[in-house]
Parts: sequence; structure tokens; C-alpha cells
Amino acid sequence: MAKPLFDPQQLPIEAIAGEAALAPERLTPAWLRSRFAAPPAWTPEGGERAFPGRADRAPTPASVLIPLIQREQGLTILLTQRNADLTDHPGQVSFPGGRAEAYDQDAVDTALRESEEEIGLDRRHVDIIGTLPRYLTGTGYCVTPVVGLVQPPFDVTADPSEVAAIFEVPLAFLMDGMNHQRLSVDLMGARRTFYAMPYEGYYIWGATAGMLRNLFHFLRAG
Repeated sequence: MAKPLFDPQQLPIEAIAGEAALAPERLTPAWLRSRFAAPPAWTPEGGERAFPGRADRAPTPASVLIPLIQREQGLTILLTQRNADLTDHPGQVSFPGGRAEAYDQDAVDTALRESEEEIGLDRRHVDIIGTLPRYLTGTGYCVTPVVGLVQPPFDVTADPSEVAAIFEVPLAFLMDGMNHQRLSVDLMGARRTFYAMPYEGYYIWGATAGMLRNLFHFLRAG
């Protein structure tokens, strides 16, 4: 079984990011479509420094899908919890996705294919509205976040070799800076700072939280 380098839930919270929550009108499908159609000037937060041994290698292209589920009570984001025995990011909360393959048409195709393989989400249910800037992970991946609206009803089934759980978090919760914790750890000779967004027993942190921060900045700009 792969062993995590450290347990982020045992670290002290250094700060709360604290930005104001997004206005409700910015959390609707129509507003999100318009934002991606005409994006404003904004500055994404940086990715992660590569771990020793990875910095001298070209990053591995990958994509994730940020599925925005159109529930009656408001949009939610669908997330997965990875199996604890995976080599990379074991046990962590992630978006469905993975590394690009040579036969993928583009980053969007990678995200849709991986989502079909990991959680059985048929691409016919996903309406792609845009992408976010690529995000570099410490484990050597260059990830393109692909944002799509998903209209129920749809079926999902976890691939038991990769996914331990599938769950949803209200978009309003994640788009509130008061729910964004900042933590740090000394790891492999460097001080590393990251975000965490705990929600009802799930601990969202690291690259997933970093990409959510960039979605937050993108939607609050202008």
C-alpha cells in the first residue's frame, strides 16, 4: 500500500484566506457560461514546486473534469476520493481525470475519457463551458482543469481499482474564502504551503484545493 508523505489533517491551520463569498448570481449556469465566454483579466495562483527527482523531467500532461452538477438547490461540484493504495496521491480527494494518452484528441477529450473510465460519467451528459490555466503538481503532472455543466439524471459507478468514493460539495461552500484554510509543511528540504477545504468528513487539499482556488479567483474577478 502506498504511504502518504505526511498527514495534512495533523498540521496546524496557519491562516484562513478569508475572501468574501461569491454573490449567488455568479453561481448560476447562465452566469458561468457568460464568464467563460468572455473571461476578464485575472491572475491565477501558482502551482506546486516539483518534488526532488521530478524537477529535471518534463511534466506529464493530464486533465481533470470539474463537473458542476445542476441540482435544484444549486450547483454542486462532484469529487472523488482516491483509493489508498494508488501510487500518486493515495487516499486524496480529486476531480475525476488522469494523464493524457496519445490517442486523446485534446485536453478536453482526456478529461471526458478519464471521467468515463473512473466514475462512469457518460460524456453526453457533460456540457463543456471552458478550461482553467494548467496547474503543475509536485508529483510532476501538468493538469488542465476542464469545466463542464452536468444535468441530472445521470449515473456514476466508481472504478474500484481507482476510486473509493464519489460525493458532491455545494459550489457556494467552495467559492467562499472563509472555507479556505492555509497550511504549511517542511517536506523534502523545502517549506511547502497549500490550501485545504474540509467538508463533512472529506478533506479537500493540495492540487485539488489549488485548482478550486483558481476557479474562485476566475469567478470573482472583475
